[in-house]
Amino acid sequence: MSERWSVPTLGDVRAAQARIAPHLARTPLHRYSALDALLGCETYVKHENYQPVGAFKVRGGVNLACTLSATERERGMITASTGNHGQSIAFGARLTGTRAYIVVPEGANAGKVAAIRGLGAQVIVHGEKFDAAMAHAENLGREQGLRFVHSANEPRLVEGVGTATLELLEDAPQIDTILVPVGLGSGACGACIVAKAINPALRVIAVQAAGAPAVYDSWRSGSIETRPNTTFAEGLATGRAAQFTLSILHLVDEQEILRGMAAWIEHAHTLAESASGAVLALAFRLRGQLAGRRVALMLSGGNTSVEHLRRALAS
Repeated sequence: MSERWSVPTLGDVRAAQARIAPHLARTPLHRYSALDALLGCETYVKHENYQPVGAFKVRGGVNLACTLSATERERGMITASTGNHGQSIAFGARLTGTRAYIVVPEGANAGKVAAIRGLGAQVIVHGEKFDAAMAHAENLGREQGLRFVHSANEPRLVEGVGTATLELLEDAPQIDTILVPVGLGSGACGACIVAKAINPALRVIAVQAAGAPAVYDSWRSGSIETRPNTTFAEGLATGRAAQFTLSILHLVDEQEILRGMAAWIEHAHTLAESASGAVLALAFRLRGQLAGRRVALMLSGGNTSVEHLRRALAS
């Protein structure tokens, strides 16, 4: 890990919780008997789809925006996103009166892009895939003196999104297993930091799309890897890993993700985006290991598209 990052502590996450509390309400933790029956375990769902932008990442965006210096706020921020991270930065920027520029790849989820614009950020379309958009955002930030925000290599984001796991364990300290999705890994990293500090025996299991396995392969090899990025799941679409957020990972394929999205509707009457579909898909695959345990599923967001919903229901 690069020396320019310090790993956040539980104390940092608690400070982030106090920082974002005036702006974001706690999200609910619900039980569903149909999920218990499907998975064979005591299941808890952390509903981050209830956030004002429909996804957990807003916690990180608000925490980061609230800690910017006066100079950074005056100059503005720039980042790259497939949707949810961009909304979180735009939301935080609006709260603090900061300009925000979001670079999105071509073909990004149109609903998420419209939501970013609706929050007052300027959208810049560049590159076929997320990683090209990220490189362009970094270059523009350097050229124009903007505060570049990497979607994973940013401790303030990890502190912020870690508050979801902190809330979860405050509300249900009996939980012994947490399943989280991974794009670049900020959510999984935050979950691991909080879980290890509160209960070292608690198991965190992270899932990435097999169509974009860069972070998974990097965790396995111990080095930053670049891999093809072919998944439809925007929240998991990563071609190159980030040094700061490697974690414990499994892979699920595209059909499993689609079936997971449909299962959220069938068993929890909840609209879930593809990243959350991957979480439920993995829980179903691992149901033999999870039997009898107290398992939390991080429903990271609900910002799916009509096209993806049709594919999920057809699966």
